[in-house]
Amino acid sequence: MRSASGDSDAVLPWQLLRQDCHGNRYRVGSYATRAEAQRLAERLSEQGEGYMVEHRDRLAAHGEHVDDSRT
Repeated sequence: MRSASGDSDAVLPWQLLRQDCHGNRYRVGSYATRAEAQRLAERLSEQGEGYMVEHRDRLAAHGEHVDDSRT
């Protein structure tokens, strides 16, 4: 997990995810606030892709796998 200032205690909890047509989800970025992540998701969604915002704790609680090998 990336942090805001290199400080491991300053975690960026809001995840911007892209979901492809096969249901695979990819982490696009991590953000400090939901609003920041949501603004980018809305801007990117205008191009026709499927973007969503999730809190990292929700992803972990549901055992969801997100491919973050591209970040």
